[in-house]
Amino acid sequence: MSESMPLSRSPSWLLDGFLEHLEWERNLSPATLRAYRREIRTFIDFSGSELGLRMPLDVSPVAVRAYLAHLHSKHLAPSSIARALASIRTYFRFLVAENTLVASPAEAVPFPHGVQQTPEVADRYTIEELLEGFPDTAAGRRDRAAVELLYAAGLRVGELVALDLADLNLDRRLARIRGKGRKERLVPFGRPAATAIAAYLPSRKRWRRGIASEDDPLFVNQRGGRLSDRSIRRIIDEGVRRTADLNHLHPHALRHAFATHLLEAGMDLRVIQELLGHSSLATTQIYTKIDLAHLMEVHRRSHPRGKSD
Repeated sequence: MSESMPLSRSPSWLLDGFLEHLEWERNLSPATLRAYRREIRTFIDFSGSELGLRMPLDVSPVAVRAYLAHLHSKHLAPSSIARALASIRTYFRFLVAENTLVASPAEAVPFPHGVQQTPEVADRYTIEELLEGFPDTAAGRRDRAAVELLYAAGLRVGELVALDLADLNLDRRLARIRGKGRKERLVPFGRPAATAIAAYLPSRKRWRRGIASEDDPLFVNQRGGRLSDRSIRRIIDEGVRRTADLNHLHPHALRHAFATHLLEAGMDLRVIQELLGHSSLATTQIYTKIDLAHLMEVHRRSHPRGKSD
């Protein structure tokens, strides 16, 4: 093997076999496969170049900890480091199942402190993985539409399942939301959510055929009845399992991500407050985890007179 060739190309690490296992046996989405390929290649190449490890049998829990410390030194977020560790754990479990190793060196390594305490953190890449993982079936199209709208409009789960078909204007991409205290608000959503909903509606029409009722729910089960809060949580849990535990999400995580990503894009906090249906701006500030230090740093970098020198 050439010295310039990355160690991850070596057949002794079984990376190709691992990726084939994920693709064909676990039926993972292309985005998730790309994530695993990147994460494991980076780990293997670090193991070779920095630690002198030539094969999986050489890897110890100390080596895994050293790699996570390396990621920390690059100022990666705890959630990104946790995702890397989850990938490494899945990889070594595969090697154990293939009888390449007796035990996984990654199982004894804990996740970064604070990740379990803040499960709502979800970046764009995480959400893309979740959305791409839904199968192209009638139920899968419904599930994707529900999750797309949950994220695109920043809805509470109760608000999502309470939506009727008449509450939606697909042409204008607007949803009429009934929030807490029976307050109504209009919330825009993007083209991906509109496309996903349009793909789901033919199945919804078929499932609702022959049902006579006063309400006309947007998201229904295959018997035509309105989906429940529990159904949405199950849909997201199953979606997370399809991403092979790269991430840990629940419905509220998407609402948090909606607010955080709009804030990062520069949207005014009071506009986000309106979209979320919060009566108090202070609630929105707490929800998006804006602290004084962050605001001061943004001011220092952005305001014409923000610099102290």
